[in-house]
Amino acid sequence: MIYHKPVLADEVVQSLDPRPGRNYIDCTVGGGGHAEKILAATEPDGKLLGLDWDGEAVNRAGERLARYGRRAMLVQSSYTKIKEVVYDKKFNSFHGILLDLGLSSDQLQNSRRGFSFQVNEPLDMRFAPGENELTAAQILNEWPEGEIEVILRENANERNARKIARAIVEQRKTKKFASTLDLTQLVMNVVPPRFGRARINPATKTFQALRMAVNDEIGNIQKFLSAVMEIMPSGCRLSVITFHSIEDRVVKDFFKLNSRDCLCPPEIPVCRCGHKAQLKLITHKPITPSEKEVQENFRARSAKLRVVEKT
Repeated sequence: MIYHKPVLADEVVQSLDPRPGRNYIDCTVGGGGHAEKILAATEPDGKLLGLDWDGEAVNRAGERLARYGRRAMLVQSSYTKIKEVVYDKKFNSFHGILLDLGLSSDQLQNSRRGFSFQVNEPLDMRFAPGENELTAAQILNEWPEGEIEVILRENANERNARKIARAIVEQRKTKKFASTLDLTQLVMNVVPPRFGRARINPATKTFQALRMAVNDEIGNIQKFLSAVMEIMPSGCRLSVITFHSIEDRVVKDFFKLNSRDCLCPPEIPVCRCGHKAQLKLITHKPITPSEKEVQENFRARSAKLRVVEKT
């Protein structure tokens, strides 16, 4: 069977420093690619706790990791609930945590939930349909123009946010949005030709913005970072892979803030806040894919890996 190839696979393993007998948590186990490498490096008895919001992803990971038996413990759960899952599964001793915020090839091509503009599917975009009621179609067909513009601008830095939002509202007056093709054709008609000749499809950012809104991705990253600080033991590493500037900024700012002792303004000469650093920066600049990896997997082009260690 051909499995999804994880992004920055060797770099992730190096950043987490897995060793025989050590335990790790993969908060977005997806197709199981990173998890497989971690389990191989922690043989013979290291364990991995894998979470994923997407039940289909958990099933795929289960097939891929079946040979590791009880060493791989997989749970369908959002990474925001890492604290609850760790306590529930009594996974109390671990040395590293991974959060990969990218979509797998299977999610893009075979989800039947409309994550990709390259496949004509219903405009759903929910990672966990049973837990989340909001769909991309609801946003497109019901939200006010101004709110659609905001998510396009804030979630994807879409320079044509206003034009696209206005066109969406105009089109739904006569035809409701139902499929990814409906949305892709609209964006292709709206985006000026000079932006449409690039290798990246003009609809990419619109799909990204909608998916992020449907799943509250930025809010979930913030919840995760707060929760993970409560359970990481001293010396535990946290590796996070982001795929666009909005995600990366949230992670970068959180790591920077929690790696500083004093948060007082510069004009205050003596520290009054009493804040103590809880993290040590392992990567001061993000690790990015090699040219070779980008050539082999174009979707890896925007990946950034940041790593910290709990003090």
